[in-house]
Amino acid sequence: QVQLVESGGGLVQAGGSLRLSCAASGRTFTMAWFRQAPGKEREFVAIISRSGGDTYYADSVKGRFTISRDNAKNTVYLQMNSLKPEDTAVYCCAAKVFGDLRLTRQDAFNYWGQGTQVTVSS
Repeated sequence: QVQLVESGGGLVQAGGSLRLSCAASGRTFTMAWFRQAPGKEREFVAIISRSGGDTYYADSVKGRFTISRDNAKNTVYLQMNSLKPEDTAVYCCAAKVFGDLRLTRQDAFNYWGQGTQVTVSS
């Protein structure tokens, strides 16, 4: 049974930074972060390959967020800088067993975490 556990969310002022973590049990997967703001659909944020050598970002976070991983710890990170109020959402990580890195449809992911709340105040 694969488990994904997120941590690191919280309240931060606009312009600030947060780092989210996602600890995974089991095998190494292609990992991604998604987010869901109140009243909106869940959307893709960033994805990283198994080796960590390839990454891909949503345009809305490119240049501000960085996804990385430590395979020795089986943990994926999302460093979020220059946060904006519109980044407020529940952030969750997801794991994909197969498929191209740029296949970011939610139904391509096999496992999901419960999520962690990020709130950015103006």
